[in-house]
Amino acid sequence: MSSKPAFPSSSSTTDDRLPLPVHVAIIMDGNGRWAKKRSWMRVKGHEQGASTVRTIVRASRKIGIKVLTLYAFSSENWQRPAKEIRALMHLLKKFLKTEEKEMVENNIRLHAIGDIDRLPGDVVRRLNAVQRATAAGRGMQLNLALSYGSRGEIAHMTRCLAEKVRDGNLELKDIDEEMISNHLFTAGLPDPDLLIRTSGEMRISNFLLWQIAYSEIFVTDTLWPDFTEEEYLSIIDAYRQRERRFGKTVPS
Repeated sequence: MSSKPAFPSSSSTTDDRLPLPVHVAIIMDGNGRWAKKRSWMRVKGHEQGASTVRTIVRASRKIGIKVLTLYAFSSENWQRPAKEIRALMHLLKKFLKTEEKEMVENNIRLHAIGDIDRLPGDVVRRLNAVQRATAAGRGMQLNLALSYGSRGEIAHMTRCLAEKVRDGNLELKDIDEEMISNHLFTAGLPDPDLLIRTSGEMRISNFLLWQIAYSEIFVTDTLWPDFTEEEYLSIIDAYRQRERRFGKTVPS
């Protein structure tokens, strides 16, 4: 795990034959601290963070990332003050409404993962409407992790498999890693190649614990509202220069 690595600039001369990450996952952290540094209310940080989401989604689509997963609201975030949660839900609904047209035009499919039923009804309705409107998108899939916690996801997967065994529809010997993956919220998607965390915190925060087993991890001290397309592309460039061995040795 790297903190504040010496990223090459986005105009570096990395060999274009080196592969891009197929799936990028981002823990978007630092909105509150960004606002606090300016003596503003936390909601201002979330508003600026939404603008950064737009920037990174556009950049990902432009360079050819196939799957982008953003940690937007964790299951633990429900413990925040009610006023802040209301503001976050309002921003989420607004984001979905304003970005729907651009997602459709740019062939981006929206998909939500998490305990979606806990979200307010009006947000769920808007979310479902945008997912339906973008369902045909094949250019990129944008996953929003909402009311999401990886331990809860794994518990949900375990219950699903246990019910199948109980009902006689599954043999214990048939449960393997592929079957587990196919019963997670990310079923059908490749695991993240690259995990980025902003704000310098050196932890995973209950995000995609199963899926990131072999992800390349970058941590930047930059707060999410200050995270730019240039820094994002620099991280992508640095990723492309890493040697991924997946536990294997490199031939001499």
